[in-house]
Amino acid sequence: MSVLLSRICLSVRPLYGLRNSCTAAYRGYNTNRVHSSARSVARGFSSVPSQTIKYEELKDLLKEEGVVIIDVREPWEVKEYGVIKGSLSIPMGDLASALQLDPLTFEKKYQVKMPEKTSTLIFSCLAGIRSKKAVDVAGSLGFKRVHHYAGGFEDWARHETPEKKL
Repeated sequence: MSVLLSRICLSVRPLYGLRNSCTAAYRGYNTNRVHSSARSVARGFSSVPSQTIKYEELKDLLKEEGVVIIDVREPWEVKEYGVIKGSLSIPMGDLASALQLDPLTFEKKYQVKMPEKTSTLIFSCLAGIRSKKAVDVAGSLGFKRVHHYAGGFEDWARHETPEKKL
C-alpha cells in the first residue's frame, strides 16, 4: 500500500507543488493545505458529486424520464430476494466493463438501451454499501448524474412488494 501511495504522491506532487503532504496524509497528519483535486487523485476516486437518496426521493426520481436504477447485487441475491421494479441488474464486479461497452453490445446483453453520460443513474444493492462504490466507478467513467440509494433493497422491501426475477 505504501509503495502505491508513494507512486501516486510522486505523480501528484509536481502538479500541485506538494511537499511531503502525501506522506503526511498516509500517516494521518492534517493535510488541509493539500489541494482537493490532489486528494481526489491520491484517493483514486472521481470528483463527481453524488447524492445519497432515500426512498421518497427515489420514488420521485423514478417518475422522471431518463432515470436508470442499477442494482449491483449478485445474481443469486436478485433471484432470492427480488428486485426493485424497473431496475437493471449489473453485478458490482461487472459494472465497470458494462458501462464501457458499445451501446449495441450493451443493449444485446441487458435488453435495455445503454445509459448516456448525462443520464441520471441510481445505484442500489442490498444495504447500500456496494452501491456507494458503484457511484465512484460510474463517476470515474464520466457519468455526471449519479446517486446512491443508501437504504438499498432492504429499505425498498420495507415500503414496496419486490418483484421476483426468475
